[in-house]
Amino acid sequence: MKIQKIKIQNFRLLKDFEIDLEDDLSLVLGKNNTGKTSMLAVMEKFLTEKSGFSINDFNLDNQEKLKSLVKGKSISFPDDFEFRIQLLLQINYTDTDNLRNLSPLILKLDTNNIIVLGFEYLLNPQQFGHLKADFEIYLNENKSKSIIDFLRLPLGSKYFKSETKSYEYIDEKTLGKSQEVTDKKLISKIINFQSIKAKREVNNSDTNRPDKTLSKLSSDYYESLENTLEEEITIKELNKKLEDTDKELDKVYPKVFKNVLDKVELFGGKIKGESLIKVVSTLQGKNILKENTSVVYEYAKTMLPEDYNGLGYLNLFSIIFDLEILFRKFRKEEEIKEDQIPADINLLFIEEPEAHTHPQMQHVFIKNINEILTKERKGLNLEGKRDLNKSKFKLQSIITTHSSHIAVESDFDAIKYFRKTKKKNEVHSRNLKDLKNEYEKGTNQYQFLKQYLTLNRAELFFADKAVLIEGDTEQIILPAMMHKLDKEEKFDFPLLSQNISTIEVGAYAHIFENFLDFIGIKSLLITDLDAYKMVPSKRTTKEGKVILEPKACALDDADIKGTSNESLTHFLKKDVSELIASEKNYLIKSDFLCVAFQHKEEDHHARSFEDAFIHINKPFIKSNIGNFKGLKNIKNFSLSGGEEMTAYDLASSCIKKKTHFALDILFHSDENYGNWRIPVYIKDGLVWLQK
Repeated sequence: MKIQKIKIQNFRLLKDFEIDLEDDLSLVLGKNNTGKTSMLAVMEKFLTEKSGFSINDFNLDNQEKLKSLVKGKSISFPDDFEFRIQLLLQINYTDTDNLRNLSPLILKLDTNNIIVLGFEYLLNPQQFGHLKADFEIYLNENKSKSIIDFLRLPLGSKYFKSETKSYEYIDEKTLGKSQEVTDKKLISKIINFQSIKAKREVNNSDTNRPDKTLSKLSSDYYESLENTLEEEITIKELNKKLEDTDKELDKVYPKVFKNVLDKVELFGGKIKGESLIKVVSTLQGKNILKENTSVVYEYAKTMLPEDYNGLGYLNLFSIIFDLEILFRKFRKEEEIKEDQIPADINLLFIEEPEAHTHPQMQHVFIKNINEILTKERKGLNLEGKRDLNKSKFKLQSIITTHSSHIAVESDFDAIKYFRKTKKKNEVHSRNLKDLKNEYEKGTNQYQFLKQYLTLNRAELFFADKAVLIEGDTEQIILPAMMHKLDKEEKFDFPLLSQNISTIEVGAYAHIFENFLDFIGIKSLLITDLDAYKMVPSKRTTKEGKVILEPKACALDDADIKGTSNESLTHFLKKDVSELIASEKNYLIKSDFLCVAFQHKEEDHHARSFEDAFIHINKPFIKSNIGNFKGLKNIKNFSLSGGEEMTAYDLASSCIKKKTHFALDILFHSDENYGNWRIPVYIKDGLVWLQK
């Protein structure tokens, strides 16, 4: 039995939202404000009832819909009007599952072994009349206020109610008849939801609360052992020691408190010995741990207090303590004996485990957490052996993260990506494994993409924008160009202040098209025109005919269809002659993609970045020519007499190493990179990206 799909409606940004869950672990990725915390919040509100809803939890579009029903001072509710937040859990079961708890909720047997549990917070139809009347009175005194303002008042919740229902499953888009579920205990027997939030009590400051984080957790951990078998076995010795200590303290306390006890006896009445009080010792394990125990760590044979530890270690230790406590809750070890049966479905939600941790620690966490979760649900100890004190239980886990390091160490098929849609106030979830279907069968493009993201650029998942470049040269020089543009254009939102990821894609930019569309980020591709012409080779056919082969050349010498750049061919579907005729240096394929390549600038049409840069920056290069480590044949830059060499010829004959040439540009730049110019195709592309 498992939760296969979660659907959420009208909760904050989760307006019409659904997410598929994996059998074991689902990893949720997404930029800030894409609904990850909202998903945790709505599940916690419905499944644990730790906190209630407010009108602010409703999606903004839904709030506007309610506002539109206000006519003058009254509200006109349509007969079919619904104003609700809904959580739907699609549960799949098999013939081998124990259906004792679930069977009362199964409305139809021939439904592909699927049942849907629904949780709703909605405007109570029986309260519509009262809401209308009360709102009219409110408007008389608050004419500029809206119905949303009215429902924000402390008593606004009285017009709402909560319901739990089981639904007949028809298909992915359709639910059949329903019945209300009033037995809360039945729901808790089916689903046990526990979470570890991002806002954990982790602080290593001496000004923090007197009870340190880990020491408090040690008390909580002990408390979770009470009334369990483990308490009888492993805590028995501690309790015996406390009893012995109580007896010894009882002998000392009368001496310590003699003065105050003698005074109290004066008020005890006329009969000697009446109304006497005594101070006795009543030590308890949890109080001892909470008030008098410190978690320390050993360093160089010295015991140091817990707050000397880094925040990253404190965070991980805190998660481990929390997990141990939650595992006991999943196994229901704190319940009375007859109720110590784990729920049919146990769902664990861990929010942003990477807080304060460095990349290596994040790698270690995600690799080890899978092993821990697997062993716990199987009732195994860390050595992988059966632990008779641990009952088995079914466990599904959700981890949300902003960490690219956690992402690359995870199973890509388990990744769920949250992204904002083109519609305002709405986000969607997508399965990364579904992206595979968008690549041509029989190719290794998807495999290449997974390997590239794993080894190089998983931060793309969390970027707001991306720049795709060909190689090291652009990687080196691009930040300087962004800085230069920020200064010259005086952008309100500078390029270097934006969350832009730069990735080297070489000749494989086209493979990233589906992925960039999948994550929905604005992208700029900076590429070269790469014109060529066909020339005779030294090879011949069997018939003795000379075989032609491509050779790089200046654009003026190129064949009509001579471009070796697969990115241009893929994205623009144009030959070189059409590219030359284009008046703009870039063509926008969509609102989210811009392809930037060389075009005619100052009577020269460059073929490559180096070609374009040299043409418009000859004075800069010549003034530093003797110190450019990436150049050779530097005499070609200062030929006297006759026609000067073209920028293409200079790039072809003088550049010794492209990366060294890029570093030369940076080394000889002034403070704001004002002594050289950016080729216009790159400049215009970056200006487009900045918006």
